[in-house]
Amino acid sequence: MFTWACGLLRAADVTFAYRRGRSGRSSDVLHGVSFDVPDGSVAGILGPNGSGKTTLLRLLSGTERASTGRVTIDDQDVSGFSRGALARRMAVVPQETRLVFDFTVLEVALMGRYPHLGAFEIERPADFGIARDALAATGTQHLEDRPYATLSGGEKQRVVIAAALAQISSARGGILLLDEPTAALDLGYQIEIARLLRDLQARLGLTIVVSTHDLNFAASLCRSLLLVRDGRVLAHGPTTEVLTPANVRALYDVEADVQPHPAAGHLVVVPVAKAASR
Repeated sequence: MFTWACGLLRAADVTFAYRRGRSGRSSDVLHGVSFDVPDGSVAGILGPNGSGKTTLLRLLSGTERASTGRVTIDDQDVSGFSRGALARRMAVVPQETRLVFDFTVLEVALMGRYPHLGAFEIERPADFGIARDALAATGTQHLEDRPYATLSGGEKQRVVIAAALAQISSARGGILLLDEPTAALDLGYQIEIARLLRDLQARLGLTIVVSTHDLNFAASLCRSLLLVRDGRVLAHGPTTEVLTPANVRALYDVEADVQPHPAAGHLVVVPVAKAASR
């Protein structure tokens, strides 16, 4: 059984630059980004390719360190956590997961327990129980003996999410970060993953941050949005206030119709035409 009491995730005036080559010249990626993700909320980071979404997700996860500014959980800088402690609190679901060996679904879910094991320690019965609970939570327990490589794209994504749940299951506050979780999935699986994440958040109280360029996926899932272009924040706030035709135009150079859809139960974005050059 999973229980969490999530903490506030915050980025405060974050900038980031990569150093290039022997010259040491910097390449700026993010410029003064600030936003909050409240406890138990679902937030989306939206932007075109190269906007800085993935870099921002890496800063939130602690795999990269901000050049200036801070990323905090409950007002504690992520750099102050040990790698193991942060991994037990926060899990990242990458855009694509490729495995070298032919692991079973259960073995993939068990990988989430590694931050909880000591040196040379093997998984205990309790770890197997947590991994199976995570598979059950994502509707994949019946696949536990199947080779991961034989699964469909949607099934693989569910199993990777299960591994992430197993990773943060014992945390005081569970945070799930997902990088383009539907990028390689067909429309049916996109709807399925959105439904799964909504269900997990509602049942488990997770804090979820999703990086995506899919406006309708974000509208169906996220309570708040951060719009990023060229490493700068264009808008941030509740989805219903941020997802407007003017903001879509500024973000993607696309004219779009944005309307609430009675059957979908959320805003729906219909691209209409390429916007005039700015």
